[in-house]
Amino acid sequence: MNGILLISTATIVMLVVLAVLVGIVILLYFLGKKAQKREAQQQEQIDAMKQTVSMLIIDKKRMKIKESGLPQAVIDQTPKMMRWTKLPIVKAKVGPQVMSLVCDDKIFDNVPVKKEVKATVSGIYITSVKGIHGPITQSGGGKKKGKFKQFVERMQEKAGAKPVK
Repeated sequence: MNGILLISTATIVMLVVLAVLVGIVILLYFLGKKAQKREAQQQEQIDAMKQTVSMLIIDKKRMKIKESGLPQAVIDQTPKMMRWTKLPIVKAKVGPQVMSLVCDDKIFDNVPVKKEVKATVSGIYITSVKGIHGPITQSGGGKKKGKFKQFVERMQEKAGAKPVK
């Protein structure tokens, strides 16, 4: 024990785990900054190439990129990991041509089906949608109610606890 510091095994393990966690946090910080720069650069390119087009929305679905009907060159350029994820795909008639386009995730739920819209498009990417004949209205009214919820509402209406529609 001549000046040698005795440290328990648990303390050594905790210090190693702490060092690994600090290393991971630092790595994630720099990867996050790099991803933010890349995203800002891509947004600049999208804004530079955007144009407004009127189109008739035929259908919209979330599909894997191989099933989407996009050009083969686009499918080949996507990273391997992205090929398994589902993308918001909109099938629209632009002029005389029917095309499959990728929609922005933020506006996918607001895209009306079987209506004519003015869309801001950058390549094959839809960034925003506006209605030509008035505002865009949401159809469907949200989530569907389950059988039990419908039953409870009917019983409340019959009992007078809830106003009849």
